[in-house]
Amino acid sequence: MIRRVVSVSLHQPLVILLAVVLFIGAGLVAFRNLPVEAFPDVTDTQVTIITLYPGRAAEEVERQVTIPLEVALSGIPNAVRLFSHTQFGLSFMVVTFNDKVNDYFARQQVTERLRNADLPDGVQPELAALTSAISEIYRYRIRADQLTATELRTLQNWVMERQLKTVPGVADVVSFGGLIKTYEVQPDLLKMRDYKITLEQLSQALGKSNSNAGGGYVEHGRQQYLIRGIGLLRNAGDLEMVPVAQFNGNPILVKDIARVAIGGVPRQGVAGQDGDDDIVYGMVLMRKGENASVVLQAVKERIEVITRTQLPPGVTIESFYDRSWLIGRTLKTVFTNLLEGAGLVSVVLYLFLKNMRAAAIVASIIPLSLLGTFLGLTWIGIPANLLSLGAMDFGIIVDGAVIVVEHIYHRLHAAARFGGPQGQDEYRAGRHRRGRAPDRVLDADHHRGAHPDLHAAAPRRPHLRADGVFRGVGPDRLAGAVADPGAAAVLLAAARQTVAWRAGHPRVQQASLCAGAALVAQPPQDGAPAGRGRPGCRDGRGHPPGFRIPARTQ
Repeated sequence: MIRRVVSVSLHQPLVILLAVVLFIGAGLVAFRNLPVEAFPDVTDTQVTIITLYPGRAAEEVERQVTIPLEVALSGIPNAVRLFSHTQFGLSFMVVTFNDKVNDYFARQQVTERLRNADLPDGVQPELAALTSAISEIYRYRIRADQLTATELRTLQNWVMERQLKTVPGVADVVSFGGLIKTYEVQPDLLKMRDYKITLEQLSQALGKSNSNAGGGYVEHGRQQYLIRGIGLLRNAGDLEMVPVAQFNGNPILVKDIARVAIGGVPRQGVAGQDGDDDIVYGMVLMRKGENASVVLQAVKERIEVITRTQLPPGVTIESFYDRSWLIGRTLKTVFTNLLEGAGLVSVVLYLFLKNMRAAAIVASIIPLSLLGTFLGLTWIGIPANLLSLGAMDFGIIVDGAVIVVEHIYHRLHAAARFGGPQGQDEYRAGRHRRGRAPDRVLDADHHRGAHPDLHAAAPRRPHLRADGVFRGVGPDRLAGAVADPGAAAVLLAAARQTVAWRAGHPRVQQASLCAGAALVAQPPQDGAPAGRGRPGCRDGRGHPPGFRIPARTQ
């Protein structure tokens, strides 16, 4: 299988080049679509339920809200944990699931169970936004010297929050600081007693007045005029003009029995920055599983549009936390390590091999491996972060490439030194003298006709060893081969190629020298005794004991 792959790679370079180009393109596309995060998201699949029960003590909320919800949510498939927390006017619950379900299936199961919960009238549980522990991606502050903190909080709630929630990938926008603006009606109990008006009447009058009503239409000739009643309250003056009752035929308005003032919702904390003790800022939460880089870019573009078109003059948006900086640092760290690793590997290989092409081949493995990592992460659905990308060990990546390239370089260098052009010339000379020399040296099916002496001296077929040489060639066969000039040339080329394979093994080098001596010192035609050859040969015919013939020549 490996031989077939190597053969296709060597004989079909255009196909391999096209495959590499397609691989690089697919890796780049996967990188563009891969979510990039600064931190890995290791949170479980969780669903958070928030229930408000205003004005109730923690004990009442526990008994009337939390316990009925726990009963309704018990037994959900694949749920492994149910956590609940109760405080004044609030019930907070978290249902944790195993890894067999996704977030949307878990939220659907919880929603179906909440419909059957036995809760007090007016109490409606809600699911928190689909976020995780690392969903916080952007924080900004609203600043204006001419506006109060309450006015800035109004801009945050009614402009910034609503506009940023429309950005794709944003799950929620949380507001901090300032007072939430309210209109407070402070009744005068003495006046209410004089006019015989109760608090319930005042509350109902305020509730019914803050709405619009439709009145149908009136036909006038060929036209229709739509009629509607406008009753939405816009300011404190509208509240003062709301009728509550009538006394002796005169309407009693809110301003006759109460005082209207602008106030704020009681808050449990305060937000400050530097020397300012009361600021207004917002926190953008990303939906779980989204690409943080893409969402951040869309949020910044939307903030620019809001600042230019919807905020009053003098109001600015200042960012003091932006995860894109951390994401950029993460990618910079990964790619810096990539370049440094490729450069270090190239320098080390060049110092040891003195070959720039071999170093470049090994260095190219690192970016290709990184592109393969992007493909794998996209296929599995894991976002890229400092842990998934930083865990790549460049030493392990280039280990196999270093071994293979170094071995190939060593083989080519040894072949050029011992079995290069000179050995090829001697091989061609032997073919010319003998007629037709075999392409595969000492193969029983090939040397039968070309070298009958060798075949006659070898009654059994040689077999291939792991080191690339044939066994079963005895002294008699070698003696017959050396007696023929063509066979001696073949043996010399084979011995030199063996030296290239065996990296200069002493026995093989000695065999090559002896074979060369036998080629030079041929026996005379009249049967005179042969020469002893070069020093170091153990036999006058030119072979050392135990000399083995290689399987083939290049």
